[in-house]
Amino acid sequence: MSASIGSVGDTYDNALAESIIGLFKTEVLRRHATFKTAADVEFALMECVDWYNNPRLHSRLDYITPAEYETAYYDRNPLRRPAPVNS
Repeated sequence: MSASIGSVGDTYDNALAESIIGLFKTEVLRRHATFKTAADVEFALMECVDWYNNPRLHSRLDYITPAEYETAYYDRNPLRRPAPVNS
């Protein structure tokens, strides 16, 4: 992992994380503002993350899903495929 573009404490320090958090707030929390429990919020965020990483069509990826793009990338570059995680 490499450091972010800013130094610690400046406005760019957590820009990527804050951008993703802002996306979740806008897309999930404000759109479905009637949550009864923290578990309901957690489940809605997990659904959003799953959609964002798997079935969402992405214009920068020629309108294929991120999961399909990743699979195609590793099919073309098998030596870069990460080692399986043993659980």
